[in-house]
Amino acid sequence: MYIGQVAKDILKWPRPVSPPVVRLEKRVMAEFGMPSTHAMAATAISFTLLISTINRYQYPFVLGLMMAVVFSTLVCLSRLYTGMHTVLDVLGGVLITATLIAITYPAWPLIDSLHSASPVLPVCVIVVPFLLCYHYPVSDAYTPTRADTTTILAAGAGVTLGLWINHFFQLVAEPAQSLPALRSIPPLTRALVLQGLAKFTVGLLLVLLVRLLVQKLSLQVLFSWFKVVVRNKEARRRLEIEVPYKFVTYTSVGICATTFVPLLHRVLGLL
Repeated sequence: MYIGQVAKDILKWPRPVSPPVVRLEKRVMAEFGMPSTHAMAATAISFTLLISTINRYQYPFVLGLMMAVVFSTLVCLSRLYTGMHTVLDVLGGVLITATLIAITYPAWPLIDSLHSASPVLPVCVIVVPFLLCYHYPVSDAYTPTRADTTTILAAGAGVTLGLWINHFFQLVAEPAQSLPALRSIPPLTRALVLQGLAKFTVGLLLVLLVRLLVQKLSLQVLFSWFKVVVRNKEARRRLEIEVPYKFVTYTSVGICATTFVPLLHRVLGLL
């Protein structure tokens, strides 16, 4: 996502002209178009999920491939339908993601084990994404890409840090024995659905509460530090305010989702 967002502000290719295209989205009209980060995200999520689960769960590969193709295709087509991207934007996003998957695939096992490998990892996980966001390419006019990029990287940093905390403080019980290489996907029963809905609701409420509290607190501190009027919405767009408050807020959200939500589930007997 960082590569895709930065590429937009470097290439500065405009979105499709309207008319003849009717734009159905308004918030991101100030952004540039190439590549489509929606296409990148959809392709990355669907195909990395397929690749990483095919050797762990028993299901037909063709079915998984069809679901990955359908999901990513529908997202790509939606970007054309809403008038936010050209066909070239979408194809560019898919191609970039396919290249990144091919390049990083050999390192997946190493990346997957890093969260428990070194006590230095938390520092790297916070410092590197923050510096990438703080030194985001400057545009001639304000666009929401920097804010969106900070949100994405901060959430990823929070999730990674939360996983590291779980391992380091042994908050998640380790399995008694190694799991088999292939496992069957459990049947979708009524009890399982209700349990999943309960866990989702509890987790969502806690995440939203943490997001609200941390956002308000971080903005208050930054506004006070830089002597800015609290209700000045334009001040939120300043680099020294926008990046820190969003990074702190969504890092907290990531940590909450991976650490505190499971702990709350255990307390409530939802696991």
